[in-house]
Amino acid sequence: MKVMLEQGSDDFVVELSAKFPEVTFVIGGTVEEQIEQIADADVYFGWPAREVFVAGEQLRWVQNPGTGIDRIMRDLPELVDSDVVLTNSRGPHAPPMADHVMGMVLSLAHRMGELWEDQQAHRWEPGPYNDTYVELAGSTIGILSLGDIGMAVARRAHGFGMEVYAVDKHPRPTGPEVTSVWGLERLDKLLSMSDWFVVTAPLTDETRGFIDRRRLGLLKEGARIIVISRGNIVDEEALIDELRSGRIAGAGLDALAVEPLPPESPFWDMKNVVVTPHASALTPEMSRGRHEIFIENLRRFLANEPFLYVCDKRAGF
Repeated sequence: MKVMLEQGSDDFVVELSAKFPEVTFVIGGTVEEQIEQIADADVYFGWPAREVFVAGEQLRWVQNPGTGIDRIMRDLPELVDSDVVLTNSRGPHAPPMADHVMGMVLSLAHRMGELWEDQQAHRWEPGPYNDTYVELAGSTIGILSLGDIGMAVARRAHGFGMEVYAVDKHPRPTGPEVTSVWGLERLDKLLSMSDWFVVTAPLTDETRGFIDRRRLGLLKEGARIIVISRGNIVDEEALIDELRSGRIAGAGLDALAVEPLPPESPFWDMKNVVVTPHASALTPEMSRGRHEIFIENLRRFLANEPFLYVCDKRAGF
């Protein structure tokens, strides 16, 4: 049995080798090095390049370290019809990503970017901020997709006294944090009542371009939007127009259609936009959680037990 790790520390390899002495573990390195090593590998942990996947004639299972699988499905068209099982690492990303959402919400609500500029200039001028901050308590936050990340956002928003509503492809009862969960057919209504709108949905054929120009136009005057999952869900040109007009008061963007964000993008220079480099989940706890899921799934693989978190390769999540 051979397992290829796209990347990993020596400590992780030592831990894996101690738990599974019957398995050979190799760290991939460059694409060329991976191609040399992959031919007799049974398992790949990471995001394999297409050349690596095609060369892996014995592969039976790919563990995606992330939650979204759109990148793998885009890069590996052969994966869909293959017998290779694809699993993901849902769960560990939710707490830090939800924290990041609330950090963006607070930054926009209290104009933290401009306050930071004042600090850098050693400027003490509270006057421009009079009556311009936004209180969260009593405001309405709408969430697109109430999975692990959406629920983590809901719990935090509820703690700030916000009214939480959501739409989901498969709406189901939740705890007291969420006032109502509706089907996707009520997305337009949710947009029209939201002071804050958070995109936590996976990128699929159905959600690509889902928040288009028409739907952005349904957001309340002065609403703010946070995109934490994937950027291609929101029409960014339309969002730029709405931000420039001031009808949408602000945006927090950790996921964008093109990454890295091109230097010429207007988002960089907008005072009412917070841009972060798709880095919302990067905590030690999240990394450890990924490893623990892989360890448990490898144990199940060797014991011929059902995997955790098997993905639907055709549905895209």
